[in-house]
This record gives sequence, structure tokens and C-alpha cells, in this order.
Amino acid sequence: MACANGSEPAARGSSATLKVLVAGGFGAGKTTFVGAVSEIEPLSTEELLSGLSEAADPLDGVEAKTTTTVALDFGRITLDERHVLYLFGTPGQQRFWFLWEELCAGALGAVVLADTRRLADCFPAVDFFERRGIGFVVAVNEFAGGHRYAPDEVRDAMGLGPEVPVVRCDARLPSSGTGVLASLVHHLLHPNDSIRSSCRP
Repeated sequence: MACANGSEPAARGSSATLKVLVAGGFGAGKTTFVGAVSEIEPLSTEELLSGLSEAADPLDGVEAKTTTTVALDFGRITLDERHVLYLFGTPGQQRFWFLWEELCAGALGAVVLADTRRLADCFPAVDFFERRGIGFVVAVNEFAGGHRYAPDEVRDAMGLGPEVPVVRCDARLPSSGTGVLASLVHHLLHPNDSIRSSCRP
């Protein structure tokens, strides 16, 4: 199914409904992010990890993880009077990546959650959105006890261009997640601003 990454501008006084994907590696915090910011009870398709899934997706760095998303997470947030976002969290395990193509249909943009303990795990999501021309921001989910890197250090490690915003976040905090989504909407509406200014946490 083809991906669409455009939408009609909202008329004055009306709201625009936007589809946003939340992607990233296994255990990066996608379900937590969607659940934290959603103004409705989020839909989650989490299942207990089995021996089969542990063999397919090693738990190095996320040993405490006991569940995994097998289809999608869904939530909704009213960002302001003109922007209502529908959030679709993608499954992180490689054996479920075939669902990404369907989930991206009609998506305006994406948040790629990055865990600096397993930074390479988010590379497939970055490649996926770059190949399809879908605008995205990288949100560094700062786990407790993890090393704190400056956004430019993460950008260099991932080989990202200056046009891609890199921001810090705590996926558990609604205010932090809302800030990430606001950064994404601003980036989609004003993509050149990311090149002219440095990214802020």
C-alpha cells in the first residue's frame, strides 16, 4: 500500500486530523510514549515475551522487558485547537516489521524513538521513513542510568542530516511526549527551520 505524506491545510477555525507513527527499536519505549500522551485509553496489542521471541530479539540492554507489541499501539492527542494527532505505534520486533507498510498509509510524519544503549536498533525505522519521504524527528528516550548524549552527538552517530530534528525526551512523561509531537508538527510545517537552528531538548 502506498504511503501518503501530505494533507490539506486546515481551514481557519477548523482542526486538522493528522496520522503520526511512533517507531523505533525493540524496547525503545513506543508503547510507553503513546500511552503517556494519549487523551483516550490507548489501544495496545502487547503480549508476553516467549522463548521464541527472546531468541529472535535479544534482550541485551532491556533485560527487564517482559512484553512486546505484536501489531500496533493507538492513541489520540489534541495538540492545540488546530491539530489533532492520531498516533500509531509500530511493533519493534523484526518479525513484525511487515506491518509497517500498512501502518504508514496516510501518515503525515513520524517520531523515531532512540535508545542510546541500543542505538543501531532505530536505524531500520530511519531508513524506512527516509526511503518513503516521510518527515520525522528522532527523540532520544533517556532511560534511568543511561549515558546522556547531546543531540548533535546522536545526530553524528546516526549519520543524520541537519534537516532532521533530534530532541531529548522521557517517554513516561506526558509533557515530554507532547513536546516531541509539537517539534514534529513544527518540523513538518517549517522543515527549513531545522537547518537554520540547533535542536533543543
